[in-house]
Amino acid sequence: MHEPLIFSRQVCVSLARDAKNLAEEESLTKKRAAGATAKQTNAEVKGKLVEYAWWMNKQGYAKETIRGYLSCLRTLIDRGANLYDPESVKDVMARQKWSANRRRNVVNAYTLFLKKHGLSWEKPRIKVTRKIPFIPTEAELDALIAGSGKKTATFLQLLKETAMRAGEAKRLLWTDIDFERQIITLNAPEKGSLPRIWKVSRKLIAMLNALPRKSLRVFGDGPVNSLKSTFLKTRKRLAAKLQNPRLLRISFHTFRHWKATMEYHRTKDILHVMSFLGHKKIDNTLIYVQIDQKLFKDADDGFIVRVAHNVGEAVALIEAGFEYVTGEYCDGGKIFRKRK
Repeated sequence: MHEPLIFSRQVCVSLARDAKNLAEEESLTKKRAAGATAKQTNAEVKGKLVEYAWWMNKQGYAKETIRGYLSCLRTLIDRGANLYDPESVKDVMARQKWSANRRRNVVNAYTLFLKKHGLSWEKPRIKVTRKIPFIPTEAELDALIAGSGKKTATFLQLLKETAMRAGEAKRLLWTDIDFERQIITLNAPEKGSLPRIWKVSRKLIAMLNALPRKSLRVFGDGPVNSLKSTFLKTRKRLAAKLQNPRLLRISFHTFRHWKATMEYHRTKDILHVMSFLGHKKIDNTLIYVQIDQKLFKDADDGFIVRVAHNVGEAVALIEAGFEYVTGEYCDGGKIFRKRK
């Protein structure tokens, strides 16, 4: 008499199980569809990045800026951000252990992306504190140059004498070099800097002359990161060999900071340093006054004085780093000086 009840219970359990399985299958199908939609959306967005890059190019942005901004946006996409949802971008940024400078670059890249599409957002607050750059000794820079291969050594010597940015030096053309007069001209500066021109040493000219000329560019057509990779390996090897961990703190940009510091210490002329670096705003240059005051606080700032009696002696003194001071004295000589 109780069999119909048992059968009814079995049917109910079976129906419940089937309903649960159906719900799970529908949920899985929705997840798969959502995933496919997300992939499709990301694929579409990555296609939009090509349009974004071309738009930046038409607006006159430098290639390095375009490349950097695209890298920032690709990183956001790869880490799960929806570029059409600012809150999604903020969520992804909040989970990253980026430096303040890196966050600022990502914010700038994304802000420009939104502007291109007629959108805007409330930027996250970022406080960038400018740090005092590491200034090595000249001996440490020379140790890296001497321990590097021919191409890398020449690149480093160029950075040391001109304070070029690495990207600027990497784009240097053979036609930018006047080998006879030892002059290098930079007409394609980065970051909106001003063009510059330098009188360089015979040593650097000889190093440049020894490089093979397989391209219009002195250091080839590859990316600057290929040179950087070689430099990092050399730096690590030399730091261990010379037992000097300070070498590990030297980057390509360190050469620029070192040269700027030395130029200010030599001349005490901040406008000269500003022009030497190609800065448009003196605020970016004033830091080298602070570095000089601390780095050479107890140094003897006296001068070595020499007298040149003919053109040959004057040329030799200038090549040795002396600067012209005043006109002829009774013996016909001209006075030159340089800091000790």
